[in-house]
Amino acid sequence: MEFKHMDLEEKQLDSKEIYKGNLLHVFKDRVALPDGKETDREYIKHVGAVAIVAMDDNGRIAVEHQYRYPFGTDLLEIPAGKLDYEGEDHLEAAKRELREETGITASEFQYIGPFYPTCAYSTEVIHLYFAWNLSFGERELDEDENINVEMMDIREVADMILKGLVPDGKTQTAVLKVLATL
Repeated sequence: MEFKHMDLEEKQLDSKEIYKGNLLHVFKDRVALPDGKETDREYIKHVGAVAIVAMDDNGRIAVEHQYRYPFGTDLLEIPAGKLDYEGEDHLEAAKRELREETGITASEFQYIGPFYPTCAYSTEVIHLYFAWNLSFGERELDEDENINVEMMDIREVADMILKGLVPDGKTQTAVLKVLATL
């Protein structure tokens, strides 16, 4: 069977900000669809974030246990954090977030790609990094952060992911991408 491909681009006709918070800015746009019909698109503008797989010389990675209010439970995640402003250098943000949340600094970083966690309704892009040659120091948590950190073997974390025990998408993607390249 052969599939016909068409132009999929939607053209913005109007845009209205309907909520502006500290983290989220919600918009409602009127768009023209490729077939000429019009519809509304509601979405969240987000400044972006970073997430880091930080691995020591023994194949262990830094993981965090953090309570996630929307789900009412603590989740296992890799270190991550929001960019401070639009256009911030995401490598510098990755270095900052890793140091602040875990006390870890790394002398080597490799960009492993963008991750779109909710592409249907948000502009958020999480920039994923692999970091190694680690040094350990003191954490500098934000005043509203409560995080437990531990080092776990990357293969153990990957096994937990495959068993459905790590529901966080950025952690799943980044850990499996790094493990696939080792």
